[in-house]
Amino acid sequence: MKKNVLHPAASRFFADHGWLKSAQTFSFHGNYDPQRIQFGALRVLNDDTVNGGKGFGRHPHDNMEIISIPLEGTLEHQDSLGNVALIRRGEIQVMSAGTGVYHTEFNKDQDEPVTFLQIWLYPNKLNVAPRYDQMEYASGDRHNRFQQILSPDPDDDGVWINQDAWFHLAELDKGFEIGYQLKKDGNGVYVFVVGGNVEVEGQPLSVRDGYGFWPESVVSFKSLEKSSLLVMEVPEKW
Repeated sequence: MKKNVLHPAASRFFADHGWLKSAQTFSFHGNYDPQRIQFGALRVLNDDTVNGGKGFGRHPHDNMEIISIPLEGTLEHQDSLGNVALIRRGEIQVMSAGTGVYHTEFNKDQDEPVTFLQIWLYPNKLNVAPRYDQMEYASGDRHNRFQQILSPDPDDDGVWINQDAWFHLAELDKGFEIGYQLKKDGNGVYVFVVGGNVEVEGQPLSVRDGYGFWPESVVSFKSLEKSSLLVMEVPEKW
């Protein structure tokens, strides 16, 4: 039986490396809980803050779809594919690691921290050619609506990945109610509250809480105060 999972913000793993403070929803590196490995294809959801001028040195990935969404500040990206890029709040970055890629992610600002969501999904195709992409999205397009920022379709809105997954952002006014229509039967939905307080299918959620569940078709949301959300629809199997 598919189980709903509630991950209050305070229940996350917390790692403090000095230059990096990381709140980890799922098991990651030395933090391990067999009950918190993944939600369907969603493997990693890290809420990372990196000090000025610091960052992740050159390291490898393979056969994983890796998404970064800056919430504050600017990330500087470099990879073994020759890409050099700046990713700011209001943008999304994706790497299909495929057969293997090396990259670095650093805080471009020397004085201010950068906060971003680091998200990993298992792909539905192994050993593809590695690729990189990023996109800017308009902030007004998510006011009291779901703004698609990721899908499996290169011709659809947002960046695309090798997985039957859809990501949407929403910024909801206090008291606003809205429904999310599932894109694919059998998929699950994982909601991460970036800011504010909401009810999702009657489940109260506060800032940085996560909630994963398996809806039939439409998911109901009610914002209890001005709130911002990331809604990730992912398959159970791939």
